[in-house]
Amino acid sequence: MAEALTAPSIPVPHGFFTRRGGVSSGPYASLNCSISSQDDPAAVLENRARVARVIGADPSRMVGLTQVHGPDVVAVTEPWLPGQGRKADAMVTARADVALAIVTADCAPVLFVDPAANVVGAAHAGWRGAVAGVLEATIAAMLASGASAGRIVASIGPCIAQASYEVGPDLREAVLARAGEDAAFFKPGRRPDRWQFDLAGYCTARLRAAGVGHVAPMGLDTVTEEERFFSHRRRTLTNAGPIGHQISVIRPA
Repeated sequence: MAEALTAPSIPVPHGFFTRRGGVSSGPYASLNCSISSQDDPAAVLENRARVARVIGADPSRMVGLTQVHGPDVVAVTEPWLPGQGRKADAMVTARADVALAIVTADCAPVLFVDPAANVVGAAHAGWRGAVAGVLEATIAAMLASGASAGRIVASIGPCIAQASYEVGPDLREAVLARAGEDAAFFKPGRRPDRWQFDLAGYCTARLRAAGVGHVAPMGLDTVTEEERFFSHRRRTLTNAGPIGHQISVIRPA
């Protein structure tokens, strides 16, 4: 069975899924949910179907995106076929028969819900998307669907932790170009001219500044927990080959 981590603060069906409980093999073992990977497409579809069943969703109505590390959001009114999602990095819906799915392998998966309006959202927040405003754009799209910012609950799932996220001056400069006070999310790195970036902390601050009523980071590091999560950074550090992606899913009650 596909393994899902849940956020106690989110009262609708959802899950931050690990890499466990799927049918893929080799470097994709076992719950790889990335349609764009070189994994066996039949295995990926079976993995995604297992995920959908865990949250009580119809696999044919679990939708994803072509993620591009930007700020665009799709308001989902009708489901589409796997692999046919628009280029965007977040979705919102109020349809109880639709589940929203994003894939990650170090970037932050962020799930949202306004329980009173029964509107949900899902965002893929790498540093580029977060700086560009994908989280605020998701909130705005939820408000357009009847949500209220103060009622929104957001949870930040497993992602690369600050201790594992060494970055160079280009990333730091891009973050600080938006707001100098965001220097608080960097610590000195272990090498000269390098810093450790707190992606989850940065996303948390952006969500709170946008008026979200409750924000809960899970505090799990995708890099260090190899048995549970896929990680691009770990692959880079170990000169490994291809890897899979874990998936995070939410649907209205």
